[in-house]
Amino acid sequence: MIRSLLAWLDDRTGYAGFIHEALYERVPGGARWRYVWGSTLVFTFSVQLITGFFLWTAYSPSANTAWESVYYIQNEMTFGSVVRGLHHFTAQLMIVLMAVHLVQVIIDGAYKAPREVNFWLGLVLMQIVLGLSLTGYLLPWDQKGYYATQVSTKIMGNAPLVGQQAQELIQGGPKYGHHTLTRFFALHAGLLPASLIAFLGLHLYVFRRHGLTVKDPKHAPETTFWPDQVLKDGVACLAVLLLVLGLSIWKGAELAAPANPSENYAAARPEWYFLFLFRFLKFEFIEHFGLAFGSIYVPGALMGVVAAMPLLGRWAIGHKFNVAFTWTLTLAIGVLTMMAFYEDGRDVDHQAAIREAHRDAERIKELASGPNKIPVSGAVTLLREDPFTQGPRLFAKHCKSCHRFNGHDGRGRLVYASGADGGEQVRAAATAVDLGGFGSAAWMRAVVVDYPNHFSALKNAEWFKSANGEEVLNPDESEMADWSGDAEALASKENKANVDALVAFLVAQAGHNTRSGVRVEQDKAKLERGRALAVEGDWAGAINGTSCADCHSTIGESFTEIGDDDAEGYPNLSGYGSSAWLKSFLSDPGAAQHYGEKNQMPAYAERMTPAELDLLIRWLTGDYAETELQPYEDQREKPKAAASEE
Repeated sequence: MIRSLLAWLDDRTGYAGFIHEALYERVPGGARWRYVWGSTLVFTFSVQLITGFFLWTAYSPSANTAWESVYYIQNEMTFGSVVRGLHHFTAQLMIVLMAVHLVQVIIDGAYKAPREVNFWLGLVLMQIVLGLSLTGYLLPWDQKGYYATQVSTKIMGNAPLVGQQAQELIQGGPKYGHHTLTRFFALHAGLLPASLIAFLGLHLYVFRRHGLTVKDPKHAPETTFWPDQVLKDGVACLAVLLLVLGLSIWKGAELAAPANPSENYAAARPEWYFLFLFRFLKFEFIEHFGLAFGSIYVPGALMGVVAAMPLLGRWAIGHKFNVAFTWTLTLAIGVLTMMAFYEDGRDVDHQAAIREAHRDAERIKELASGPNKIPVSGAVTLLREDPFTQGPRLFAKHCKSCHRFNGHDGRGRLVYASGADGGEQVRAAATAVDLGGFGSAAWMRAVVVDYPNHFSALKNAEWFKSANGEEVLNPDESEMADWSGDAEALASKENKANVDALVAFLVAQAGHNTRSGVRVEQDKAKLERGRALAVEGDWAGAINGTSCADCHSTIGESFTEIGDDDAEGYPNLSGYGSSAWLKSFLSDPGAAQHYGEKNQMPAYAERMTPAELDLLIRWLTGDYAETELQPYEDQREKPKAAASEE
């Protein structure tokens, strides 16, 4: 029955002859592992076609939904992360296999007559594969792909004559946006795959017409493609599949934070296989000649030499030149790639940008999987409105010129300034108190018992040096310095409990979220004792004859009920460190209820929008969604004594 059906089908289609022709191709010199590269390339492309189809079923190509759909594929769809990983890693491996195949073809002389056309078809296929890699990079619409692809379109815009028009055509207008994504998607999922299939068919047809190029026909007895070479090709393809499957499961395809055109992405780099060109463009002599020279003319000239190899290879010396040129180019690409990795690894700013990018990628997962999920406005809104994400950025933008946060700029980076006479940059000294842990028990305790050291950075400020730090702003000689400087009395056995109570009272007023995950019941008696100490000053022994109430007239009351008439130019302690207090203080630190005429800090109501001010305050007070991300590493310099003990 089956034989009759197959015979009928063969009679109508002639499939048996086609299969026989395909399977029983002659292999002079026997089956060899060196012939597997072409088959593995076809296999990786087939994997991408299959996985690409499944990704297509869940992908939504628009600026407001692209990242969100990839997030769904990656984190919600059954086996979605594996499918995306297979697609991602086979695309990268295809670049490697393509390079190996090209080098082998040139070394074996498989580009020589009568195989010139097949070689040129292979070069066309290589350009299509690179185009697929470039266009696919943008489709997740994340920060990494968004900014890296902008570099590519900028290079296109530097092409002579039609560069600007070509750039606008490919990106859908003068600026990046929704049309850029849809055009890249149309290229990646439509035009380029169709072109690759068409040229691959031509490539295989011409290859079969002329057969294998065998350098050593006497290596082994002649055989046929089936079964010996098929077995080797099958094993090679299985190895490729196992490799990409392992990478997909254990590493997974990266998904950075959603693309945010309003924010600079300092970690942007092209994929590793384009890094050599990125590094090449950084040479000073290349920069001198311009972007078009390094990114279009030089690569164009090199590709011209490669395309001319079939013509040069007609002579023995030409073939030797082709082989030497190929190895030199391969070595140069490898060296440039390693240089790029090495320099990026030693670039402190770039590494900090990468760490921040990874934090953003993890943070958006936390927010997107939270109770509110992803809003209609898109996932990028989650990060824009997240105090944990935006607070450090706002601190680095507005506060780092004077303050530090645990010794860094809020984003984990040290702050540098030019050295003497404009020499090598040195670590810049803070000119205001470090705000790391602001409002915590440790911070409040330092204010109470170690005021001179806690606020010692003020002495680095130019205004302090010129005005000699008069009155309250002098951390060594102000009333607060005198009070806190009575270390013996404060550390006495009688006052230990008093200090603890005052600190507890100040911390309770600030009301920061400690993010401990455990609700701690407040000791009401202790808080009342702390309030009494702040207001009435019932200390054991006369702490330099003063207490908090002698200077700070507003203590222990609701901050919103305090007006300018109740203040005397000293920072009020009503709700000290709370969100309401911070909003008032940052908006106008020179108000009478804060520092008054003694103030040296600018009013940020004039420098920040209300939304930005709210984000900064909520970050400082810990008012943001829970996170498992660790704080940036503390960069404060260790005391000399502690350093010498290590």
